[in-house]
Amino acid sequence: MRALLFFSLIFMGFYTHGQDTSYKKRVLETTEIDALFSYYGQDGNNAAVTGGDGSEELTDVTSSLIVRLPMNEDDILTLDIGISAYSSASSSNVNPLDGNPRDRVSPYIASSGASQADQLVHLNPSYQHSSDDRNSIWNAKAYVSSEYDYTSVGFGGGYTQLFNEKNTEVSASANVYFDAWNPQYPIELRGGFFDDRISGPGVYTPNFTEFDNVNRNSYSVSLGFSQILSKRLQGSIFLDAVFQNGLLSTPFQRVYFADTNDFFIEDFQLADDIERLPDTRFKLPIGGRLNYFLNDTFIIRSYYRFYTDDWGIQSHTASVELPIKLSNSFTIYPTYRYYTQTAADYFNEKETALSIQNFYTSDYDLSAFKAHQYGLGLRYKDIFTNAKLLTFGLKTVDLRFSNYNRSDGLDSFIFTLGTTFVR
Repeated sequence: MRALLFFSLIFMGFYTHGQDTSYKKRVLETTEIDALFSYYGQDGNNAAVTGGDGSEELTDVTSSLIVRLPMNEDDILTLDIGISAYSSASSSNVNPLDGNPRDRVSPYIASSGASQADQLVHLNPSYQHSSDDRNSIWNAKAYVSSEYDYTSVGFGGGYTQLFNEKNTEVSASANVYFDAWNPQYPIELRGGFFDDRISGPGVYTPNFTEFDNVNRNSYSVSLGFSQILSKRLQGSIFLDAVFQNGLLSTPFQRVYFADTNDFFIEDFQLADDIERLPDTRFKLPIGGRLNYFLNDTFIIRSYYRFYTDDWGIQSHTASVELPIKLSNSFTIYPTYRYYTQTAADYFNEKETALSIQNFYTSDYDLSAFKAHQYGLGLRYKDIFTNAKLLTFGLKTVDLRFSNYNRSDGLDSFIFTLGTTFVR
C-alpha cells in the first residue's frame, strides 16, 4: 500500500555554455542540487491491516536531496538521499492494544502506541557515462532503504543509444532488488498473547503459522523507444517485465473467514489468519507517451499504460498534462489521470474467504476499482540563476498539488515542492 501511497519528483536539466570548438562540451557544466519535499494525506474505510474494514487515515512527510556532480567532461555522479516519516491509523492497529489503557479498541480508532509511526530512509547513488559524440550513454546505480520491518538492497544499469541526429532513441535497463521482512504479525497471533477481554463463542485458537521465508527478490527488464516524429510531435513506447519471488504477502494484514467464529476485544475483531499470497508474481506493463507542441504557449503531454499480471489483475492508465507558458519564467500545468483495474484472483472482502483456500487477501489495493486524479502545478525557471543561496543559484522552483479519489472510498492528496540549484 505504502508503495502506492508514496509520490516523488526529480528535475533533470542540463545547462551548457558555448565553448571554444577546440574543447569538448561537458555533459553537465556544474554541480546541481535538487531539494524535494512532499506532504501526503489519505483517508478511507477499507484498511488491509484490519481485514478490509477500518480507518485508512495516513499522513506522510518526505524530503530528499539529489546532488549531481560532473566528474569530467563525460561522467556524472548522482547521489540521492531521503527520509520519509509517516503516521498511520491503519498500521497502528497492528497492535491496537499498545496505546493508552483507557483508549477504546476499534479498527476505526488509531492506537496511540509506538506502532502508529515509522520512518523510511533511502540512499540511491548512480553513475552515468556519455560517449564523445554523446550518442551512447551508460549508467549504473545502487539502492539501499530501511524501515522498521523492511529492508531493501538493489542495483542495476542501463544503456541508451541515439540515432538519426538524436531524433531516435533506444534504451534498455535491468534492475535487481533483494529485500527482507522483519515480520510484525498482528498482536493476537504472536506467541504468548493473552487478554481477558476476549469475547466470542468458545476459545480463540486461530489456525496461524509464521512464514518460513522472509525474503523477497525482484528482477526487472525495461525497453524503451523514443522518436521525434515532426517539429511538433514526439512519441515514445516502453515495455517492462518484472518477476518477483519470495514473501509477497504482507505479514501484518489480517484476514477474516466466513466459516469460522468471530472473536473480539471490545470493538476490535481478532484475526482468523493473515494475508496469504503466492510466492511468485510476473508483471507486464506496456505503454507510451505522445507530446504535441501546439504553439509557444501550449503543449499537450499524453500517456497510456496497459498492465497485466499472473495474479489476475489487468489495468489501464491514461493521463494528460497541459503545460501553459505564462512567461519566460512561469508555466502552469493542469493534469488529469484515470485508472481502472480488475480484482486479483485472491481478493476477498471481509468474511468472504474460506479457511480451506490456499490464498486470500482483503487488501483493497488488489480489488477492482476506478480512480481519478486531478492536479495543478506551477513552475518557475531562471536559466540565469539570478537568485542566490550561498554560492548556488536558483534555477527552478516547482509546486504541485494533486487530489486522488478511488471508487472504494479512498481519498488522498499530495503537495510537492521541488527546487533546483546550480553552482
